[in-house]
Amino acid sequence: MQLRINSAIQQCQKYLNTDLKDKLAQAKISVQLCGLALAFALVASGVIILFRLLLQWLNHLTQTQEWQFTGNLGDWRVLLPLLGAILIWFVAILGSKRYKRMGIAYVMQRMKLHYGKIPLQSAPGQFFQALFALATNFSVGREGPAIHLGAVSASVMAEKFKLPDNSVRIMCASGIAAGIAATFNAPLAAVIFVFEVILREYKVHYFFPIMLSAICGALSSQLVFGNIHEYDQIGVSSIPLSQYPVLALSGVTLGCIAALFNHTLLKVTAKGQQHPLLLRLLLAGLITTIIGFFLPQALGSGDLAISHAISEHPSLALLVGLLLGKIIATIAAIGLGIPGGIIGPLFGIGALIGAILAVVSAMLFPTITPYVGLYTIIGMTAMMGVCLSAPLAALVALLELTNNAAIILPSMFVTIPAFLIAHQAFNTKSLFYKQIELMGLDYKVSSVKLGLQKKGVRAVMDKRFVIVRDNDELLLEVLKRAEGRSVLMQNNQGQMEMLHLELQVSEEMSTLTRHPIEGVVDTATLKEVYDILSKERRGEVFIYQDKRENVVGVISWVMLQKEINQGQI
Repeated sequence: MQLRINSAIQQCQKYLNTDLKDKLAQAKISVQLCGLALAFALVASGVIILFRLLLQWLNHLTQTQEWQFTGNLGDWRVLLPLLGAILIWFVAILGSKRYKRMGIAYVMQRMKLHYGKIPLQSAPGQFFQALFALATNFSVGREGPAIHLGAVSASVMAEKFKLPDNSVRIMCASGIAAGIAATFNAPLAAVIFVFEVILREYKVHYFFPIMLSAICGALSSQLVFGNIHEYDQIGVSSIPLSQYPVLALSGVTLGCIAALFNHTLLKVTAKGQQHPLLLRLLLAGLITTIIGFFLPQALGSGDLAISHAISEHPSLALLVGLLLGKIIATIAAIGLGIPGGIIGPLFGIGALIGAILAVVSAMLFPTITPYVGLYTIIGMTAMMGVCLSAPLAALVALLELTNNAAIILPSMFVTIPAFLIAHQAFNTKSLFYKQIELMGLDYKVSSVKLGLQKKGVRAVMDKRFVIVRDNDELLLEVLKRAEGRSVLMQNNQGQMEMLHLELQVSEEMSTLTRHPIEGVVDTATLKEVYDILSKERRGEVFIYQDKRENVVGVISWVMLQKEINQGQI
């Protein structure tokens, strides 16, 4: 019985070490890839559910989501941002300086250059700092920690199982999708966001693992919190075609405001990095506290601002004041280093802009009055689409969050002029890419290397090889009988060498040549092989599993060139 158990364990280990890795190294869809993505998505969803439950408990404790604008300056809760700044700084100094980077921009950079491998040590800082930031009413969103924590959960699990690097990236993208879906109960928006913002490319073998993970995240959210669409209370009705000229003007206005917001936020971020962390956090807390004294609805992720924007007969003066307060609070929080996302505040800002445009337009054209709710949704869609260069993700997100298809056509109609005005007239770029630049991180990868990252070395390596000892007579005999196989030898210095036998027919002599070759672990991709061989554009590398002595294959420059030329990457 024990022998059977040991045999089964050995077979399982063999499958994990060989067959599974060989399958995952391919740039193809597979049941194994989908199964692993689903398993890792369960872990990522669990982390996000825990985060949401803790945040819900803290919000219930402080009742910050129940603030009403009363002008009461004696409410102790206005001091929460200052307390939050101190707590965030305390968590930051407890962690290592090596793992202080966090957020969506950092995750995007790791996805592009490091296959989504994010250090586990960065997770506690992101978890607690974002938790304190959201609980103390800073103007930040929930999607920032959701994306970071989802990516960390999946990538750490993938590395634990020693999966090929090309599949680690897919697992990380799947974890992000699960995190977003578990946060907003919006699985399709999670899938689109991952492809449009995080990956910025579409591959069929990416789609099913990411989609399954998003489903897992949404179902997890529904099991714990119910099937809730956050903005389905906003009354949206189909708008007549006669109102579309006004929508076009609204799009131009939204594009100008979005461009100004992006420019100001990035300028504050650049200047803020020149000052110590504690000073920046306290300044952000002070600004948020001052705004909270007078306009508490301008604080938080954006829900309070949206609730006021869709209220009956909102005051135009108050809407303008809330808009200015929300913009200042968001720039202060994000620009000065408060951890959290930007999408929630963009929704709040967009809703207020949309409500203001609707109220002003209704003064000139009374027939617009019934469509205030639609204008708020249009504003939310345009602000997210323009500021993040993600118009499709914004549209799908609001479609799911409102559970109303009436927003599609007018939102598209407004987002197009807003996007063109901001990006062409004002040269506005995605906030995330500008944040990567401000962090001093590299993001550029050549198209060849990007393609080579899609396939693991185990999918291409030649498994027909022979390893011999340093014996001249034996070497010649083995080389003569190799019949096309690669022949390797470990020299006295422990370095692996490639042997070649050149036959000279005219002189009936043979010449033995050897040259040292480098090794690559079997979880690497063809990009690492290219980095080694492209220096001289010839030669070979050996592939090893776990230990350098355990050689499992060989890849030559000729084999690599064939993969590039055939477009199989």
